[in-house]
Amino acid sequence: MKTKVLFFILGAATGFFIAYTHYDIIIAAGAAVILGAVSTAIALVLERNIRNYTPRSFIGAAIGIAAASLSFFAVREVISGFALPQEITSLISAAFFLFLFYTGITIGYRKARETEQQAAKRVHTRMVTETKILDTSVIIDGRIADVAEAGFINGTMIIPKFIIKELQHIADSSEPIKRVRGRRGLDVLKRMQKDIPNVSVKITNHDFPNIKEADLKLVELARRLKGIIITNDFNLNKVASLQNVKVMNLNQLSNALKPVVLPGETMNIHVVKEGKEENQGVGYLDDGTMVVVDEAKRYLGDHIEVSVTSVLQTPTGRMIFSRVKDEDSKHMVSDYRG
Repeated sequence: MKTKVLFFILGAATGFFIAYTHYDIIIAAGAAVILGAVSTAIALVLERNIRNYTPRSFIGAAIGIAAASLSFFAVREVISGFALPQEITSLISAAFFLFLFYTGITIGYRKARETEQQAAKRVHTRMVTETKILDTSVIIDGRIADVAEAGFINGTMIIPKFIIKELQHIADSSEPIKRVRGRRGLDVLKRMQKDIPNVSVKITNHDFPNIKEADLKLVELARRLKGIIITNDFNLNKVASLQNVKVMNLNQLSNALKPVVLPGETMNIHVVKEGKEENQGVGYLDDGTMVVVDEAKRYLGDHIEVSVTSVLQTPTGRMIFSRVKDEDSKHMVSDYRG
Protein backbone atom coordinates (compact mmCIF):
# COMPACT_ATOMS: atom_id res chain seq x y z
CA MET A 1 0.00 0.00 0.00
CA LYS A 2 2.81 2.42 0.89
CA THR A 3 4.44 1.78 -2.49
CA LYS A 4 1.24 2.60 -4.38
CA VAL A 5 0.77 5.84 -2.39
CA LEU A 6 4.37 6.82 -3.07
CA PHE A 7 3.94 6.16 -6.80
CA PHE A 8 0.75 8.25 -6.83
CA ILE A 9 2.43 11.17 -5.04
CA LEU A 10 5.48 11.11 -7.31
CA GLY A 11 3.36 10.84 -10.46
CA ALA A 12 0.96 13.59 -9.33
CA ALA A 13 3.82 15.95 -8.36
CA THR A 14 5.57 15.36 -11.69
CA GLY A 15 2.36 15.95 -13.67
CA PHE A 16 1.51 19.09 -11.68
CA PHE A 17 4.89 20.79 -12.09
CA ILE A 18 5.14 19.94 -15.80
CA ALA A 19 1.62 21.23 -16.56
CA TYR A 20 1.79 24.26 -14.23
CA THR A 21 4.63 25.80 -16.26
CA HIS A 22 2.30 26.10 -19.26
CA TYR A 23 -1.27 26.06 -17.96
CA ASP A 24 -3.31 27.34 -15.02
CA ILE A 25 -3.65 25.56 -11.70
CA ILE A 26 -6.89 23.73 -12.60
CA ILE A 27 -5.39 22.04 -15.66
CA ALA A 28 -2.21 21.34 -13.68
CA ALA A 29 -4.28 19.68 -10.93
CA GLY A 30 -6.07 17.55 -13.54
CA ALA A 31 -2.75 16.52 -15.05
CA ALA A 32 -1.50 15.65 -11.56
CA VAL A 33 -4.47 13.36 -10.91
CA ILE A 34 -4.13 11.65 -14.32
CA LEU A 35 -0.38 11.07 -14.04
CA GLY A 36 -0.77 9.93 -10.43
CA ALA A 37 -3.39 7.37 -11.49
CA VAL A 38 -1.16 6.15 -14.34
CA SER A 39 1.77 5.80 -11.93
CA THR A 40 -0.40 3.80 -9.49
CA ALA A 41 -1.54 1.51 -12.32
CA ILE A 42 2.09 0.92 -13.30
CA ALA A 43 2.87 0.06 -9.66
CA LEU A 44 0.01 -2.47 -9.61
CA VAL A 45 1.19 -4.13 -12.82
CA LEU A 46 4.77 -4.31 -11.54
CA GLU A 47 3.64 -5.76 -8.22
CA ARG A 48 1.66 -8.52 -9.93
CA ASN A 49 4.40 -9.50 -12.34
CA ILE A 50 7.58 -8.79 -10.36
CA ARG A 51 7.96 -12.45 -9.34
CA ASN A 52 8.15 -13.52 -12.97
CA TYR A 53 11.08 -11.21 -13.65
CA THR A 54 14.62 -12.51 -13.36
CA PRO A 55 17.76 -10.45 -12.70
CA ARG A 56 18.71 -10.79 -16.37
CA SER A 57 15.30 -9.50 -17.48
CA PHE A 58 15.70 -6.47 -15.18
CA ILE A 59 19.11 -5.78 -16.70
CA GLY A 60 17.61 -6.06 -20.18
CA ALA A 61 14.82 -3.65 -19.27
CA ALA A 62 17.35 -1.21 -17.78
CA ILE A 63 19.43 -1.32 -20.97
CA GLY A 64 16.25 -0.71 -22.95
CA ILE A 65 15.41 2.34 -20.80
CA ALA A 66 18.92 3.72 -21.26
CA ALA A 67 18.69 3.29 -25.03
CA ALA A 68 15.23 4.90 -25.02
CA SER A 69 16.55 7.90 -23.07
CA LEU A 70 19.40 8.48 -25.52
CA SER A 71 16.97 8.18 -28.42
CA PHE A 72 14.60 10.64 -26.75
CA PHE A 73 17.30 13.31 -26.43
CA ALA A 74 18.13 12.90 -30.11
CA VAL A 75 14.44 13.13 -31.11
CA ARG A 76 13.93 16.17 -28.89
CA GLU A 77 16.79 17.98 -30.61
CA VAL A 78 15.20 17.28 -33.99
CA ILE A 79 11.77 18.47 -32.82
CA SER A 80 13.21 21.66 -31.34
CA GLY A 81 14.56 22.54 -34.80
CA PHE A 82 11.03 23.04 -36.09
CA ALA A 83 9.27 26.37 -35.51
CA LEU A 84 6.41 24.98 -33.44
CA PRO A 85 4.63 26.47 -30.44
CA GLN A 86 6.09 25.46 -27.10
CA GLU A 87 2.90 23.62 -26.03
CA ILE A 88 2.89 21.44 -29.16
CA THR A 89 6.60 20.76 -28.85
CA SER A 90 6.10 19.63 -25.23
CA LEU A 91 3.20 17.33 -26.16
CA ILE A 92 5.11 15.76 -29.04
CA SER A 93 8.18 15.30 -26.81
CA ALA A 94 6.06 13.71 -24.09
CA ALA A 95 4.41 11.35 -26.61
CA PHE A 96 7.78 10.32 -28.03
CA PHE A 97 9.18 9.84 -24.54
CA LEU A 98 6.34 7.49 -23.53
CA PHE A 99 6.59 5.59 -26.81
CA LEU A 100 10.37 5.17 -26.57
CA PHE A 101 10.18 4.32 -22.86
CA TYR A 102 7.63 1.56 -23.48
CA THR A 103 9.46 0.26 -26.55
CA GLY A 104 12.82 0.23 -24.74
CA ILE A 105 11.50 -1.71 -21.75
CA THR A 106 9.58 -4.18 -23.93
CA ILE A 107 12.41 -4.93 -26.33
CA GLY A 108 15.05 -5.07 -23.57
CA TYR A 109 12.93 -7.41 -21.45
CA ARG A 110 12.06 -9.71 -24.34
CA LYS A 111 15.64 -9.93 -25.57
CA ALA A 112 16.82 -10.79 -22.06
CA ARG A 113 14.15 -13.51 -21.76
CA GLU A 114 15.11 -14.91 -25.16
CA THR A 115 18.75 -15.03 -24.07
CA GLU A 116 17.79 -16.91 -20.90
CA GLN A 117 15.69 -19.42 -22.84
CA GLN A 118 18.47 -20.00 -25.36
CA ALA A 119 20.98 -20.52 -22.54
CA ALA A 120 18.63 -23.00 -20.83
CA LYS A 121 18.14 -24.81 -24.14
CA ARG A 122 21.90 -25.04 -24.67
CA VAL A 123 22.36 -26.51 -21.17
CA HIS A 124 19.58 -29.03 -21.80
CA THR A 125 21.04 -29.98 -25.18
CA ARG A 126 24.49 -30.38 -23.65
CA MET A 127 23.08 -32.62 -20.90
CA VAL A 128 21.20 -34.74 -23.41
CA THR A 129 24.03 -35.05 -25.93
CA GLU A 130 26.88 -35.30 -23.42
CA THR A 131 29.03 -38.33 -24.14
CA LYS A 132 28.50 -41.29 -21.82
CA ILE A 133 31.33 -43.77 -21.26
CA LEU A 134 30.34 -47.26 -20.06
CA ASP A 135 32.51 -49.39 -17.82
CA THR A 136 32.56 -53.21 -17.63
CA SER A 137 30.42 -53.51 -14.50
CA VAL A 138 27.47 -51.53 -15.85
CA ILE A 139 27.53 -53.43 -19.16
CA ILE A 140 27.51 -56.83 -17.44
CA ASP A 141 24.79 -55.65 -15.04
CA GLY A 142 22.48 -55.06 -18.02
CA ARG A 143 20.12 -52.51 -16.46
CA ILE A 144 21.71 -49.75 -18.53
CA ALA A 145 19.91 -51.15 -21.60
CA ASP A 146 16.55 -51.07 -19.79
CA VAL A 147 17.12 -47.51 -18.58
CA ALA A 148 18.12 -46.38 -22.08
CA GLU A 149 15.16 -48.17 -23.67
CA ALA A 150 12.83 -46.35 -21.25
CA GLY A 151 14.29 -43.04 -22.51
CA PHE A 152 15.93 -41.90 -19.26
CA ILE A 153 19.40 -42.04 -20.85
CA ASN A 154 20.06 -41.25 -24.49
CA GLY A 155 22.74 -39.91 -26.77
CA THR A 156 26.15 -41.32 -27.59
CA MET A 157 27.50 -44.24 -25.57
CA ILE A 158 31.28 -44.72 -25.83
CA ILE A 159 32.80 -48.15 -25.19
CA PRO A 160 36.62 -48.20 -25.50
CA LYS A 161 38.23 -51.26 -27.05
CA PHE A 162 40.03 -52.07 -23.82
CA ILE A 163 36.59 -52.55 -22.19
CA ILE A 164 35.54 -54.83 -25.07
CA LYS A 165 38.74 -56.86 -24.56
CA GLU A 166 37.98 -57.15 -20.85
CA LEU A 167 34.46 -58.40 -21.63
CA GLN A 168 35.84 -60.94 -24.11
CA HIS A 169 38.38 -62.11 -21.56
CA ILE A 170 35.61 -62.64 -19.00
CA ALA A 171 33.44 -64.41 -21.60
CA ASP A 172 36.32 -66.81 -22.38
CA SER A 173 36.97 -67.55 -18.71
CA SER A 174 37.19 -71.15 -17.56
CA GLU A 175 34.90 -70.33 -14.63
CA PRO A 176 31.23 -70.84 -15.61
CA ILE A 177 29.91 -67.86 -13.63
CA LYS A 178 32.43 -65.46 -15.14
CA ARG A 179 31.81 -66.85 -18.60
CA VAL A 180 28.06 -66.28 -18.28
CA ARG A 181 28.62 -62.72 -17.02
CA GLY A 182 30.95 -61.87 -19.91
CA ARG A 183 28.57 -63.23 -22.52
CA ARG A 184 25.72 -61.36 -20.90
CA GLY A 185 27.70 -58.12 -21.24
CA LEU A 186 28.34 -58.74 -24.94
CA ASP A 187 24.63 -59.49 -25.47
CA VAL A 188 23.72 -56.22 -23.72
CA LEU A 189 25.97 -54.25 -26.07
CA LYS A 190 24.46 -56.00 -29.08
CA ARG A 191 20.96 -55.15 -27.85
CA MET A 192 21.87 -51.49 -27.32
CA GLN A 193 23.38 -51.25 -30.82
CA LYS A 194 20.43 -52.79 -32.66
CA ASP A 195 17.25 -52.47 -30.58
CA ILE A 196 17.43 -49.05 -28.87
CA PRO A 197 17.07 -46.22 -31.41
CA ASN A 198 17.65 -43.29 -29.03
CA VAL A 199 21.15 -44.57 -28.17
CA SER A 200 24.22 -44.52 -30.40
CA VAL A 201 26.85 -47.05 -29.32
CA LYS A 202 30.36 -46.27 -30.54
CA ILE A 203 33.43 -48.39 -29.98
CA THR A 204 36.59 -46.27 -29.90
CA ASN A 205 40.31 -47.01 -30.18
CA HIS A 206 41.23 -44.70 -27.31
CA ASP A 207 43.84 -46.29 -25.13
CA PHE A 208 46.51 -45.17 -22.71
CA PRO A 209 49.46 -47.60 -22.74
CA ASN A 210 51.13 -45.83 -19.82
CA ILE A 211 48.11 -46.56 -17.60
CA LYS A 212 47.61 -50.19 -16.60
CA GLU A 213 44.30 -50.17 -14.70
CA ALA A 214 41.11 -50.05 -16.77
CA ASP A 215 39.36 -47.78 -14.24
CA LEU A 216 42.09 -45.14 -14.50
CA LYS A 217 41.97 -45.40 -18.30
CA LEU A 218 38.23 -44.69 -18.19
CA VAL A 219 38.78 -41.67 -15.96
CA GLU A 220 41.45 -40.29 -18.29
CA LEU A 221 39.21 -40.88 -21.33
CA ALA A 222 36.30 -39.10 -19.63
CA ARG A 223 38.56 -36.14 -18.84
CA ARG A 224 39.70 -35.83 -22.44
CA LEU A 225 36.25 -36.23 -23.96
CA LYS A 226 34.56 -34.21 -21.18
CA GLY A 227 32.11 -37.06 -20.83
CA ILE A 228 30.27 -38.92 -18.08
CA ILE A 229 31.24 -42.35 -16.77
CA ILE A 230 28.30 -44.68 -16.19
CA THR A 231 29.19 -47.40 -13.71
CA ASN A 232 28.07 -49.63 -10.86
CA ASP A 233 31.54 -49.69 -9.30
CA PHE A 234 31.63 -47.75 -6.03
CA ASN A 235 35.43 -47.46 -6.06
CA LEU A 236 35.48 -46.15 -9.65
CA ASN A 237 32.82 -43.67 -8.58
CA LYS A 238 35.11 -42.36 -5.82
CA VAL A 239 38.23 -42.21 -8.02
CA ALA A 240 36.40 -40.31 -10.77
CA SER A 241 34.86 -37.86 -8.29
CA LEU A 242 38.30 -37.09 -6.84
CA GLN A 243 39.45 -36.07 -10.32
CA ASN A 244 36.32 -33.97 -10.99
CA VAL A 245 34.96 -36.38 -13.59
CA LYS A 246 31.19 -36.71 -13.76
CA VAL A 247 29.78 -40.10 -12.81
CA MET A 248 26.35 -41.67 -13.06
CA ASN A 249 26.05 -44.66 -10.74
CA LEU A 250 23.12 -46.94 -11.60
CA ASN A 251 23.18 -48.40 -8.09
CA GLN A 252 22.49 -44.95 -6.69
CA LEU A 253 19.63 -44.55 -9.17
CA SER A 254 18.27 -47.93 -8.13
CA ASN A 255 18.48 -47.01 -4.45
CA ALA A 256 16.68 -43.74 -5.11
CA LEU A 257 13.84 -45.61 -6.82
CA LYS A 258 13.43 -48.29 -4.16
CA PRO A 259 10.20 -48.12 -2.18
CA VAL A 260 10.56 -46.53 1.23
CA VAL A 261 10.44 -49.07 4.07
CA LEU A 262 9.56 -47.74 7.51
CA PRO A 263 10.05 -49.34 10.94
CA GLY A 264 6.98 -51.30 11.95
CA GLU A 265 6.08 -52.44 8.42
CA THR A 266 5.79 -56.16 7.75
CA MET A 267 7.05 -58.18 4.79
CA ASN A 268 7.44 -61.77 3.68
CA ILE A 269 11.07 -62.92 3.56
CA HIS A 270 12.70 -66.13 2.39
CA VAL A 271 15.51 -66.85 4.88
CA VAL A 272 18.34 -68.12 2.68
CA LYS A 273 21.35 -68.13 4.98
CA GLU A 274 22.66 -67.45 8.46
CA GLY A 275 23.66 -63.97 9.53
CA LYS A 276 26.95 -62.81 11.02
CA GLU A 277 25.54 -62.51 14.53
CA GLU A 278 24.23 -65.41 16.59
CA ASN A 279 20.77 -66.72 15.61
CA GLN A 280 20.44 -64.20 12.77
CA GLY A 281 18.92 -65.10 9.42
CA VAL A 282 19.35 -63.29 6.12
CA GLY A 283 16.95 -62.85 3.22
CA TYR A 284 16.69 -60.59 0.18
CA LEU A 285 14.02 -58.48 -1.42
CA ASP A 286 13.31 -58.78 -5.13
CA ASP A 287 15.57 -55.79 -5.82
CA GLY A 288 18.49 -57.39 -3.99
CA THR A 289 18.21 -55.47 -0.73
CA MET A 290 19.55 -57.51 2.20
CA VAL A 291 17.16 -58.12 5.09
CA VAL A 292 18.73 -59.20 8.39
CA VAL A 293 16.26 -61.00 10.68
CA ASP A 294 16.96 -61.46 14.39
CA GLU A 295 16.26 -64.88 15.91
CA ALA A 296 15.59 -66.40 12.48
CA LYS A 297 18.35 -68.99 12.21
CA ARG A 298 15.87 -71.80 12.92
CA TYR A 299 13.74 -70.64 9.97
CA LEU A 300 16.53 -71.23 7.43
CA GLY A 301 14.93 -72.14 4.10
CA ASP A 302 11.44 -70.97 5.15
CA HIS A 303 9.28 -68.01 4.14
CA ILE A 304 8.34 -65.98 7.21
CA GLU A 305 6.62 -62.73 8.11
CA VAL A 306 9.01 -60.18 9.58
CA SER A 307 8.58 -56.74 11.13
CA VAL A 308 11.04 -53.98 10.16
CA THR A 309 12.95 -52.51 13.10
CA SER A 310 15.38 -50.17 11.31
CA VAL A 311 16.82 -49.29 7.90
CA LEU A 312 20.49 -48.54 7.27
CA GLN A 313 21.34 -46.57 4.13
CA THR A 314 24.98 -46.77 2.99
CA PRO A 315 26.78 -45.45 -0.13
CA THR A 316 26.90 -49.01 -1.48
CA GLY A 317 23.27 -49.88 -0.83
CA ARG A 318 20.63 -50.38 1.82
CA MET A 319 20.18 -52.91 4.63
CA ILE A 320 16.96 -53.65 6.46
CA PHE A 321 16.98 -55.00 10.01
CA SER A 322 13.94 -56.86 11.28
CA ARG A 323 12.65 -59.50 13.63
CA VAL A 324 10.26 -62.40 13.16
CA LYS A 325 6.71 -61.09 13.44
CA ASP A 326 5.66 -63.71 16.03
CA GLU A 327 8.80 -62.95 18.01
CA ASP A 328 7.94 -59.26 17.80
CA SER A 329 4.56 -59.97 19.38
CA LYS A 330 6.22 -61.95 22.16
CA HIS A 331 8.60 -59.06 22.83
CA MET A 332 5.68 -56.68 23.09
CA VAL A 333 3.83 -58.98 25.52
CA SER A 334 6.90 -59.50 27.69
CA ASP A 335 7.57 -55.75 27.71
CA TYR A 336 3.95 -55.12 28.73
CA ARG A 337 4.09 -57.69 31.55
CA GLY A 338 7.43 -56.34 32.71
